[in-house]
Amino acid sequence: MNIHEHQAKDLLKEFGAPVSNGFVILNPEEIKEKIKFINSKKLVIKAQIHAGGRGKAGGVKLVDRSEIQSEVDKMFGKILVTHQTGPEGKQVKRIYIQEAYDIEKELYLSCLIDRESSKIVFISSTEGGVDIESVAKKTPEKILTTKIDLKKSLDKFDKEKILKIFSFSKNQRQDAENLLDALYNILIQKDASLIEINPLVLTKQKKIICLDAKMNFDENALFRRPDIFKLRDLNEEEPAEIEASKNGLAYIKLNGSIGCMVNGAGLAMATMDIIKLYGQEPANFLDVGGGATKEQVAAAFKLILSDKKVKGILINIFGGIMRCDVLANGVVEAAREININVPLVVRLAGTNFEKGKDILDQSGLKILSASDLNDAAKKIVEAIK
Repeated sequence: MNIHEHQAKDLLKEFGAPVSNGFVILNPEEIKEKIKFINSKKLVIKAQIHAGGRGKAGGVKLVDRSEIQSEVDKMFGKILVTHQTGPEGKQVKRIYIQEAYDIEKELYLSCLIDRESSKIVFISSTEGGVDIESVAKKTPEKILTTKIDLKKSLDKFDKEKILKIFSFSKNQRQDAENLLDALYNILIQKDASLIEINPLVLTKQKKIICLDAKMNFDENALFRRPDIFKLRDLNEEEPAEIEASKNGLAYIKLNGSIGCMVNGAGLAMATMDIIKLYGQEPANFLDVGGGATKEQVAAAFKLILSDKKVKGILINIFGGIMRCDVLANGVVEAAREININVPLVVRLAGTNFEKGKDILDQSGLKILSASDLNDAAKKIVEAIK
C-alpha cells in the first residue's frame, strides 16, 4: 500500500527525522489559515498523487508567497500525466505546501526489504533528485548498498557503513544517524517494505532535510497496523482493485486483451508469461487464492469483464486445497449468472481434474477445455482472433 508524501513526512517526523516544514490542504480555501504557520517568502506547492515524475508534469512549483493562492487554484483538479500514471493521468485532490530551502547538495537515501537475501537494505548515493536507476547504470560507483541482518536497532558500525559515501560534518552526521534510526524503526515497527528519501538535501545553512519521501507498506500486515491502514487513499487506487480487495481477491489491472483468473501468484505469473509468448498481452493479474468460493469466482468474472479491453478469458486452476470439480461447478454457475459474451478457456489440473473437465464439457456453455497450460494459451489466443 502506498501513502502520500505528506503522510510519509508526518511518520518521519514522528520518529525523529528532519523533514521539511509544511502542511497539506484538501481544498484551496484551507490555505488562508494554514499558511500563517510558515514565514518563508518562497514556497513550494506539490501535488499529492501516488506517482513519480510530478515535477515534469507540472505538479511541483516554486512560487512567491503572493502567488500561492492563484497557483494552488490552478493546480487543484488538474490531471497530471507522468511515466507512472499511464496516459489517463491522475487528478490532483490534495496539495502539500512547504517552505523553500536554499539547497547546496541533493542526496539519495532509501531503506527496503530485500527478499532475495532476506536482509534489510540501505541504499545511499551522492546523486539525489534524479532517476536512481539511471545513476546505477551510468555511474554505479556513486551508489552504496548496505545489507543489514534483522535486529532491534542499527549499531554504530551499521551507520558508519551506510553513511561513508557522504562527507557529513559532526553535527550533520548526528542528524543523519537520527534519520537512519527513523527509517529502520518505521520499517520494522510499521511493516514498511520501502522508504525512499529523494532528495535528501543539504542546505546552504548546512542542515539535512528530507525534501521528499515515499513509503510503501506490506498489505499482508495491514490487519495489525490500523494506524497505517487509515492512511489509504481510495481516490488513488484503481476502482476494480478496490472492489477486488473487498472480495478477498488479488487483482492488478494491466493493458492487454486476455483476462486471467488463476489460483496462486506464481501460477498467475506463468500464465501471463505464456500469453505473451503466444503474441498477446494479459489484461490483468488475478489470484483467486486456494479456496475460492462460487461468489468469489463470480466477483472475479465481473472484475475481468469490467475491463472493456478484454476480448477473452483464460482460467488456469491447479486443484490442491480446492478440488477441481468444486471449482468447475463455480465457474459454470458464475458463467450462467453473468452471461459471459467473450471466449472462455479453462485449464484444470490437480485434485479431481477429470471430474472438473466433465462438468465443463457437459455444461452446455461455450467453454473451451484445455489439457495443459500450453494448450490453454494457444486456444485463447486463437479464439480472440
